[in-house]
Amino acid sequence: MESFYLEDLLRSAETPFYWVGALATALLSLWLLYKLITGIRIWVIGNGDLLTPKLGKWAVVTGATDGIGKSYAEELARRGFDIVLISRSQDKLDDVAQSLESQFRVETKTIAVDFSGTDIYPKVEAGLEGLEIGILVNNVGISYPYPEFFLNIPDLNNFIYTMINVNITSVCQMTRLVLPRMVERSKGVILNISSASGMYPVPLLTVYSATKAFVDFFSRGVHTEYKAKGIIVQSVLPFFVATKMTRIRKPTLDKPMPDRYVAAEVNTVGLQDQTNGYFPHAVMGWFSAVLAPIDLVLYLGARMNKAQRGGYLRRRKLR
Repeated sequence: MESFYLEDLLRSAETPFYWVGALATALLSLWLLYKLITGIRIWVIGNGDLLTPKLGKWAVVTGATDGIGKSYAEELARRGFDIVLISRSQDKLDDVAQSLESQFRVETKTIAVDFSGTDIYPKVEAGLEGLEIGILVNNVGISYPYPEFFLNIPDLNNFIYTMINVNITSVCQMTRLVLPRMVERSKGVILNISSASGMYPVPLLTVYSATKAFVDFFSRGVHTEYKAKGIIVQSVLPFFVATKMTRIRKPTLDKPMPDRYVAAEVNTVGLQDQTNGYFPHAVMGWFSAVLAPIDLVLYLGARMNKAQRGGYLRRRKLR
């Protein structure tokens, strides 16, 4: 008797379970289709002609003489923008300016300042006076000379001061100088170069990681505040790129040259408020942020950086 009762009960539950399963399958299929279409839109089609001098005649790039910053200057000059180059070395600025002018037939301006100080912004403001700025690339940044425990960082007090000024203060101050005129014209793009290190804490690069997390949060907050006024503020979080700062000399698929990275990243502007900028980096970002437990990410980051620290200290003793 009991067996008949259980059979009737299971039979009566078959239909609800069937429809729940069918609904779950349909929703999952729709979600996967949406992700596929979105991925094609971002990584294959791109944003078209969004980044043109119609936004404003000038593009401003900080940290513009090397690596990613130089590649942004070249990419934007190729698209027809006149370029304001801001960095520390006047000689390097002059070399990049001359290269852009001869290669792309654009106008350039240079402003030589050291972003480790806080008294530079009146000079920057004077250099930008009267320019119709369509794009600001807040790229200038510094990292550790080698991974290190917080209290063992050489000249720690000055290190903290310098890193915060270069990585955080520069982003806020440059945005303060450029954003008002963009709002007046109801158009403009600000690209803030954060780092994948800002997606989660990175032990032995803790201060750098924290400054890049600030850049990410600041970018997304300001974008939300001003997107209704026609302004795009994008947080860019690259993984490793083969630059002088990362000390990677041989590029690979997941560690591209800066020009390859920038060419991919600019096509995400207007499509992603927060981006890893390059498809292999997007896959890595999704895996580390969605699939990998944070404790595992912290463990692996600490282990990798301890190994790099040990190697650096051994090499220094051999010199």
